[in-house]
Amino acid sequence: MSARAFPSLRRPLDRALTVAVVCASILAACTPGNPSPTPAVTSALAPDPSALGLASIGPTAAAQSAAPTPTVVPRQATSVAPQIAEADAEPFAMNLAGQDDFVAQNTFEWCVGASLQMALNMSTDQDRSSRSDQGDLWAMARDRSASPFGGANPRGWTAALNDLGIGPYRLVSLPTMDEALRVAAEAIRATDRPVGLVMWRGRHAWVMSGFESSDDPQRADEFLVTGIRVHDPLFPHGSTVWGTSPKPNSLVSPATLAEQFVVRDSTRVNLGVPPGYLLVLPVVQEA
Repeated sequence: MSARAFPSLRRPLDRALTVAVVCASILAACTPGNPSPTPAVTSALAPDPSALGLASIGPTAAAQSAAPTPTVVPRQATSVAPQIAEADAEPFAMNLAGQDDFVAQNTFEWCVGASLQMALNMSTDQDRSSRSDQGDLWAMARDRSASPFGGANPRGWTAALNDLGIGPYRLVSLPTMDEALRVAAEAIRATDRPVGLVMWRGRHAWVMSGFESSDDPQRADEFLVTGIRVHDPLFPHGSTVWGTSPKPNSLVSPATLAEQFVVRDSTRVNLGVPPGYLLVLPVVQEA
């Protein structure tokens, strides 16, 4: 991912890049650099370099040591619509994201690290934004991924969220996108915590902070998710294959999300869930 600054955000990336570093980083994907030419994709969340078409990629960095478990202070959800009258269904909206919660990934491989920072920012009163913290969190997820390719995959992402104290989270797979969006909306409504979206057939990580729906998921058995609040840590670079990165906290339609949120059906890494639309899902704490 490019290291040029993001003028509209308060967490700029490093500016200094060279063509040689850019080319080397494209081959590095979302996992640590490896002098061996194979495999090209080295993680369940690692983009396929031959399919990305990124305009520019920033430098990779050495793996950091696992982050210590912080003291977590729960934060209440914001921007929740008023309660719906019981008579008829009414549109509902909810968003956990604050103005400063978005974090861009500092290297191409650290999408999970940035997503963990955003989840902590949205769920607690912490401000997790530094490059060193992002590297530590990525390494924490990598160490819990049990990936033969050395990267941070959805299993490690889920385990890191639980070990950071903002769980419980579970990795789930849903057979249809409509069902995945309904389950994600119900989880955000019930827990006041964001959902992780496993994008690009398992190669990239986004955060879902909120939604708009035809009714309140807490009271309606049937409802339709009409909009999804998303945060792509790769913003503003995107991919010429998968599409552009939405502006942080954008409200996108299901049709727009479907261009990049697709079924993961790869068997290269066993994640313990069947093929489908993968969510890193917050669940209600059992008594």
